[in-house]
Amino acid sequence: MPEMRPIRDDLQATLDARRDLGPDYEAALVESFVERLDATIAARVQAELGGHGVAPVKPRQRQGNGAAMIPVALGSMGLGIPLTAIAVGNSGLVGLTITWLAIVAINVAAAVAIMRRG
Repeated sequence: MPEMRPIRDDLQATLDARRDLGPDYEAALVESFVERLDATIAARVQAELGGHGVAPVKPRQRQGNGAAMIPVALGSMGLGIPLTAIAVGNSGLVGLTITWLAIVAINVAAAVAIMRRG
């Protein structure tokens, strides 16, 4: 199947990039590959349908909201670790609970804002 070669090359490039960049960028790399794969599939379907005299179908736009949450999630984890140590050292379990409830509230608010925007 000669038409499969570009997809295989894209997948190999994505895997190489993941190896070079590390797991922090995995979600963005997967999303990018899925978009390219989706576009390739849509083009093949359109070509097949066009060969049978069927009118072209307009492709759907993908929602890219998941990629927007990556910095929020990474920031939450990066700040959560030292804040946990500070909270436990100063206030014990009560401080720990308040700290993580605040982090959860910030993440939920960010997710709601991103979903409304997208």
